[in-house]
Parts: sequence; structure tokens; C-alpha cells
Amino acid sequence: MNEMDRKVKELRELKRLAEELQAEIDSVQDAIKAEMTAQAVDTLAGNDWKVTWKEVTSTRLDSTALKKALPDVAQRFTKTTTTRRFCEA
Repeated sequence: MNEMDRKVKELRELKRLAEELQAEIDSVQDAIKAEMTAQAVDTLAGNDWKVTWKEVTSTRLDSTALKKALPDVAQRFTKTTTTRRFCEA
């Protein structure tokens, strides 16, 4: 069990580091986005890099509305799957 204790402790530390890195990444991205907004551009480029921040439109099925309007059709096209979820607390 000591080995599992070490592995879970390592996992927690790595997740904490990942959260810190993600916060730093988000901060740098926000600064870049602010500059792009200030310049009113959706693309910036340098010598060996290019960043874009553009609107993307997507169309998705509103399953809640479909289930309300046509529950029999929604049921016919509903598929149930089973997966395994890893969680640590």
C-alpha cells in the first residue's frame, strides 16, 4: 500500500503543477488576446510564430428541445454507452 500512497501523492502533485501551468498559460493567452483586441486584429505574426483568435460558429442538435418536442423520435435515436471514469479524492 505504501507504493500506492506514493503514486497517489505524486498524482496529486502533478495535477497541482498542471493547474499552475494552466493558470500561467491562460494569463499569457489573455494578454495576447488583449493586445489583439487593442489592435482590432484577429491574427498576429512574428518571425517564427502566428496566433489567431477568430470567431467560430458551430451548429449542434438541441437534444433537450428534441426530447420535449418529439420524445419518441429522440428515444429512437438515443444510444447508451458505458465507460469507466478515473477519480481520486
